[in-house]
Amino acid sequence: MSTYLPTIKQLQYLVALHEHKHFGRAAEASFVSQSTLSAGIRELESLLGVVLVERSRRVVRFTALGDEVVDKANRLLREAEELSDLVQAAGKPLSGQLRMSVIPTIAPFMLPRILPRLKRERPDLKLMLREETSADAIESLSHGRVDCVLLALPYDTGDAEIEHIADDPLFVAFPKDDPRDPPAQISPDMIDAIIDGGRLLLLEDGHCLRDHALAACNRTELRASASMIGTSLHTLVQMVDNDLGLTMLPEMAIEAGILANTQVVARPVKGKAASREIALIWRKNSPRGEDFKLLAEELRAG
Repeated sequence: MSTYLPTIKQLQYLVALHEHKHFGRAAEASFVSQSTLSAGIRELESLLGVVLVERSRRVVRFTALGDEVVDKANRLLREAEELSDLVQAAGKPLSGQLRMSVIPTIAPFMLPRILPRLKRERPDLKLMLREETSADAIESLSHGRVDCVLLALPYDTGDAEIEHIADDPLFVAFPKDDPRDPPAQISPDMIDAIIDGGRLLLLEDGHCLRDHALAACNRTELRASASMIGTSLHTLVQMVDNDLGLTMLPEMAIEAGILANTQVVARPVKGKAASREIALIWRKNSPRGEDFKLLAEELRAG
């Protein structure tokens, strides 16, 4: 066996550079100086006797072998994380550092209600939060950058453990005095008369709520024809308030006051697909599985 092996730190620097494709941003994400990160990667290349990264003033390009080494490094780092988790799990339940990604259509509405109680009742838990779209969060989980993800289903979570948190019904939001605004809930047979491609406002690609909204109104063909795209639910509400169209909102956002100080009204949608499932997911066989189940219980308690 070789006497000289890569260090965890060197592999972390390499993975960070591969993710950010920029030495400065990778160094910032690694909480070190750019010179420290660059020196660590050069030491790794010298140790292995190969070039992993082609450097120029404008471009950072990984060699084919460099890409393979990054894939292996991701697996090794994940194993190292799980080793640490194993030790952590042997101590006090739901304590120590726990890294969680949360999608943007959940984070601002659910976390402010839950975090103060978690901090009060679980003082030994250091919850590190990361807001990401569903696709980025699943990738972070797969590569070991986070320990668990709070997201909305249905969504392809791959080979992950899933713990149900809550059902979150969907509503159609109308501008004040809109002639299509029904008096109560919206039944499936009313959808076509209410929503069309020129009126529906959606979140940009990458947000799973976009797909949930289209499924709820059974109009997946509107994906490409929606007239306006928003970057957040707050932006969509402002668009509706200015009579630019209709949008779909989850109940948790309405309960959190997203319609406050607007003239927007929201009506519930009736139907099997008119709801999303809030869930906590984590890697299968994680040694902290019991911790995640405890966290799910805390989240369900609200």
